[in-house]
Amino acid sequence: MSREVGVGMVGLGWMGQLHSRAYRRLQDHFPECEGVPRLVIVADEVEDLARESARRLGYEDWTTNWRQVVEHPEVEAVSITVPNYLHRDVAVAAAGAGKHFWIEKPCGRFAWETADIGRAAREAGVITMVGLDYRHAPAVEHAKGLIEDGELGEITHYRGYFLADYASDPWSPRGALSWRYQEEYGGLGVFGDIMSHAADMALNLAGPITRVSAQKAIFIESRFKTPPGPGEDGERGPVENEDYVSSLVEFESGARGTLEVSRVALGPHTQMSFEVSGTRGALAWDFQRMNELRFYSSGTKGGDGYRTIFAAPGVAEFGRFQPSAGIPMGYDDLKVIEAERFLSSIADKQQRKASIEEGVSVMEVIDAMNRSCDSQSWEDVVEVSPRATGKQEG
Repeated sequence: MSREVGVGMVGLGWMGQLHSRAYRRLQDHFPECEGVPRLVIVADEVEDLARESARRLGYEDWTTNWRQVVEHPEVEAVSITVPNYLHRDVAVAAAGAGKHFWIEKPCGRFAWETADIGRAAREAGVITMVGLDYRHAPAVEHAKGLIEDGELGEITHYRGYFLADYASDPWSPRGALSWRYQEEYGGLGVFGDIMSHAADMALNLAGPITRVSAQKAIFIESRFKTPPGPGEDGERGPVENEDYVSSLVEFESGARGTLEVSRVALGPHTQMSFEVSGTRGALAWDFQRMNELRFYSSGTKGGDGYRTIFAAPGVAEFGRFQPSAGIPMGYDDLKVIEAERFLSSIADKQQRKASIEEGVSVMEVIDAMNRSCDSQSWEDVVEVSPRATGKQEG
């Protein structure tokens, strides 16, 4: 039996808009979902944006104070899509008010902030969802099923990488010195921004990671505070967090692998990819070809080599979006799947993945990598303790 879930939104950048559209599309693709969203109130510190977005997206009210969303008596679930430095405060407050929450990664600037959020959610007993959306791609869910069914045999090798170019041009608006490149506001750099996706995919497909050896680098050491005009020498400021990370990883299963991420790699745009090999077969996937999975099986008759599996109705949630193979799903569709997982979890009180527990596990791997960069040695992945208060650390 369906029931209404009052939704509040905190933050109206691109991701906040995307969460809102996902809620609006939910019943179109998942008409049987028991959690039916009611868009109650939205908050953004930019008053015009909050007012106009509320009108356009269908929220009943708006505010410039995010605490009014968290404290609203008709809000049961909160989407948190603000910049990183606000993630912990909003999420802990939401949990303290008994609100379920859907939060974008990284869940906090540093691992201890993520642990704080995890503790608050556990103590409050609220449902959570973390924006680790690549795991919801139908081709990825099919890959996970093949691994779990033993089609690859024993996993021996894993290679994950997320190579992007969004920060490669310091003269562009995206490459300017925003909060994203400052430790106080962004926290970690590509560790939090995109290694979170690469690490989550590795954990999702190959299991727990126990030990890492990592390195990091800043390739663009300063950025323009405001992109200069033609012929101008704009004022620049220092970049305080990493552009690039690579790491050797050891899995609990005994498998070995590598994870590599960059925000300044020219060529790839959003190359979020994995390759996983076992004793009987192998799989490979690239987000830039989201609806295709490459599969090799040593038992295949007719010759060696990968074959391409196209996502189609019957493969995970693909049929809810497209009628046949070759008509591609897109990134926004993954957020609709995530919204369904979140609201279904609230409705039946059965936590689905990826919850804050997965978010904490990801940040524990990242914390070990960051320590390894400093120690220049192998580091164990260990539990990170939450703190009620604490000094900001990298």
